[in-house]
Amino acid sequence: MNDKQQIRRPDDREFGKRLVIVVAVFSIFIVAIIGMLLSIQVVNAGKYHQKAVKQYERVVTERAQRGAILDRHSRMLAESIESISFYADPLIVRNTPLFDKNGKPVNFTKSNQQKTYDNSGAVATLFSRYLGLDRSVCLQQLSRRKGVAVLGRKISVAKALPLMQLMQKKIPGVWYDRQQQRYYLNVAAQVIGSIGNATSETGGSSGLELQLDKELRGRDGTRIFQRSATGIRYPAPDAEQQDAIKGNTVQLTIDGNIQSIVEDELAKAVATFNADAAASIVMDVRTGEILAMANNPAFDLNRRATWNEKNSRNRAVTEMYEPGSTFKLVMAAAATEVLKRKADDKVFANNGVLPIYNLRIRDHEPYGTITFREAIMFSSNIVAAKTALEIGSEKFNAYTRNFGFGKKTGVGLVGEARGMVRPLAEWDRTTLPWMGYGYQVMATPLQIVQAYAAIANDGVLMKPYIIKRVIDAEGKVVRESTPENIRRVVSPETARYLGKEYFKAVVDSGTAKNAAVPGVTVAGKTGTARRAVERSYANPVYVSSFVGYYPVEAPRYAIIVLVENPRTAYYAATVAAPVFSGVASRIIACSEEMQKNLAIRSTEKSLLDAIVTVVVPELRGLKGREAQRLLKWLDLEMDYSGDFEGGVVSQSIAPGSRVIKKKMIRVVLASGNSKRKAP
Repeated sequence: MNDKQQIRRPDDREFGKRLVIVVAVFSIFIVAIIGMLLSIQVVNAGKYHQKAVKQYERVVTERAQRGAILDRHSRMLAESIESISFYADPLIVRNTPLFDKNGKPVNFTKSNQQKTYDNSGAVATLFSRYLGLDRSVCLQQLSRRKGVAVLGRKISVAKALPLMQLMQKKIPGVWYDRQQQRYYLNVAAQVIGSIGNATSETGGSSGLELQLDKELRGRDGTRIFQRSATGIRYPAPDAEQQDAIKGNTVQLTIDGNIQSIVEDELAKAVATFNADAAASIVMDVRTGEILAMANNPAFDLNRRATWNEKNSRNRAVTEMYEPGSTFKLVMAAAATEVLKRKADDKVFANNGVLPIYNLRIRDHEPYGTITFREAIMFSSNIVAAKTALEIGSEKFNAYTRNFGFGKKTGVGLVGEARGMVRPLAEWDRTTLPWMGYGYQVMATPLQIVQAYAAIANDGVLMKPYIIKRVIDAEGKVVRESTPENIRRVVSPETARYLGKEYFKAVVDSGTAKNAAVPGVTVAGKTGTARRAVERSYANPVYVSSFVGYYPVEAPRYAIIVLVENPRTAYYAATVAAPVFSGVASRIIACSEEMQKNLAIRSTEKSLLDAIVTVVVPELRGLKGREAQRLLKWLDLEMDYSGDFEGGVVSQSIAPGSRVIKKKMIRVVLASGNSKRKAP
């Protein structure tokens, strides 16, 4: 027995070893399984959950509707319109059955005794029928082996709605997304700007669209959908759905009609004088509100391809130039208050040439002894330089800065330039006399019109602004701009004296006769400045400008017109002044708000109503409707031949003629032969 036991022991040991190995292997296997389960369900639970979610869950971003931009009368300047885009998963469309009302699968074919489903033809037919799309194009998209098929992009909601309602019946593998498209009235392009950039198709890229992007953008919503085994999507029952919140609405001080008129007049001026560019601003002198801010060249807001760096510049606030004679306002104001200069005081204009510091200041005419009023009327640079020297550097610098030059106006637009006024310590001996007539100083068109608006506003400088209010999606005013008095620059007496004695005379009898507006008194100043090219005036580029305000007795509106590098003529009296007259005449004729304000405030209008004769205005270039309004405002009647929407080609009574009220003015309008009395 002992021998047998000894013989069996090795086998027992071998069996024990094998058992241990088997148990160990199974133990390791079990531990590995447990480890993998822990990894899947505990350690990497989030990772695998996300993978699972991707297979049956889809998060759809619902774009918030971008806020609108309105003009001062709540007319749309920019708005976002919702559109629908349709997509499909070709694999699901080709391999998932449609079910009839009894729940039975339809639309299948037998192949090798097996049922296969292909809804491509049916889906393509639906989209062709409801959206007017090419069925073959839809079929081509649905035949893709991978990726998403695009069945329709940016379809209007009205057109897409029937198909959207049909899709509520759950066509497998087909869905739609809502998108926003931006549409513009296409005025004030440089002010409003556009959307779309390298990082976003919906974010602002320039102008107010960029500056106010956070307020206009709104908050996107999210929709979480789950997908069944057959590919049908449905809202996830337990997921939190977040609604999109529409962006804020921005209302501007701009008047869309006035803006259109100014842009039209600038375009004609650039074409007429073969100029490089032009800019204009219309401002309410009492409040600082910008009624129009126009630039030419411009671009089509609804066509991004027309945008480029040159035509997107808002020259009215970003461009600095030596203003020339329009800057004589500072000299005249300081002379009135510091030197106690009067309009009838005699001054000597050196017969057209003033030698100074081995240089020469010249006038365009050889004036001798003239009145100070005449010096401003005929824009004598020599008298302006001599007067500035009498005022002195410290006083002249103080008045320059008091009028706001050398500092941003605070209008609230991106890219506004501050202009350039040298620190007093850096003035050399030529700075003062040259600044007297608008050189060795840089200003923006907005700064110039702001300064003249201060004179029109009894000497009070107002802060210009263009954003009137911001309104949220619920109609609550988030913020609102109100008129802001910056400071008094001259006394009320000085402001009125400057307007009536000097700048009204410039328009009545001086260099700016072409700026006159029928029925309204105008005060203003021309400026023909040379712009240095590569720091040299040897081959100068001229900048022609006119800035004025009206009516003189109770000023309400100020306008600046600036034309860069006009080639067929360059004096401001010929180039810029007529543009001012055209702009002012047309906006008076077309703006009920302006007519109302002028009728209430203008004593000139009261005098006009009291007399029995009026001056016939220049009508050529106006549209029939605009001409009729202007004549009606002057208490004249109009008969016409041609298309009422066409431009005036000729008029029966010459501009400037005085006629009795109710006189019939016959005009010929372009395009048309019918003759009738204006409605």
